[in-house]
Amino acid sequence: MSLRFNNLISLHLLWVVVLLAGVVALGFARRRRLLERFATANLLGYLTDQISVARQWIKALLVLAAMTLLVLGIIDPRWGVYYEEVPRRGIDIIFVLDVSRSMLARDLAPSRLERAKQYIGDVVDLCAGDRVGLVTFAGTPVLTCPLTVNYGAFRMILDEVNIRSSPRGGTLIGDAVRRAADSFVDKDKGHKVIVVITDGEDQESFPVEAARDAFKEKGIQVYTVGLGDESQGSRVPAKDDRTGLYLQYEGQEVWTKMNPATLREMAMAGGGAYIPAGVKTIDLGQLLYEDRIARQERREFEAGRIELHRVQYQWFAGAALLLLLVETWMSDRRAAAAGQAIG
Repeated sequence: MSLRFNNLISLHLLWVVVLLAGVVALGFARRRRLLERFATANLLGYLTDQISVARQWIKALLVLAAMTLLVLGIIDPRWGVYYEEVPRRGIDIIFVLDVSRSMLARDLAPSRLERAKQYIGDVVDLCAGDRVGLVTFAGTPVLTCPLTVNYGAFRMILDEVNIRSSPRGGTLIGDAVRRAADSFVDKDKGHKVIVVITDGEDQESFPVEAARDAFKEKGIQVYTVGLGDESQGSRVPAKDDRTGLYLQYEGQEVWTKMNPATLREMAMAGGGAYIPAGVKTIDLGQLLYEDRIARQERREFEAGRIELHRVQYQWFAGAALLLLLVETWMSDRRAAAAGQAIG
């Protein structure tokens, strides 16, 4: 039997029960002291002859026990495993992430690459049943994460992405789009999306043609997200750290600008949309997923078998109610006195 608690943080409420128990104990002690001041021992016995202190303690303990049971119910204990078949509907989304050296530019804080990873995370946060995958590219595209609904595993892989995630330098966007298009698990047209996140600098890999082929031949929509300053640009750090050194070529510092023209053409040819993130902070989850991708018709995936635990809080709530009823019906008078009163 596997036992789990879905709201364990509420266990702190037991401190309220402990505090109340202390208040009850102090109340009984204070009441006893006040009575002793009011009357002598003989008179005190006469005045309290019909009251049972033991019964009063039992009534107080019943209330405290009921409160403890309620707290145990609130933390949502579950045991007993059962399985349920759940149909899956969604869209296949492959993110194509540029990991070339120009993505280290810091016109977006902390860098273009880190901001791109944050944006991908924002989109994944909104996915519910969609399969997501990741292709990283510079001079060579790599299928870093195949399509999956395990968003936790996807995030772990995404967190580890850096400029060494592609084995060769350069920026071949077209090759990355073609690699992503071949990474979908079936040949059905529609319900498939490629999201290219890059600064748009390409080294003659024919990215527009790649987006057009993906859309027309395979029914894959291509969306593009442009990162970086398209006017002044930014210097390229020599390393992916804060050394303060910048990449140089023939004695001159290398500057990189975002190239929106290529990304616009790709989105138009790929049946998608171009989102100019630039150097601003945007809500890519809203602009890309909610406003565009989520409005597409979803397809049926294979049904998933999920493990569930049976809810058991009702046993604790029921026991607490029973104790409170017993406390309500129970008199604090001695048994003999209570019998005389009834007679």
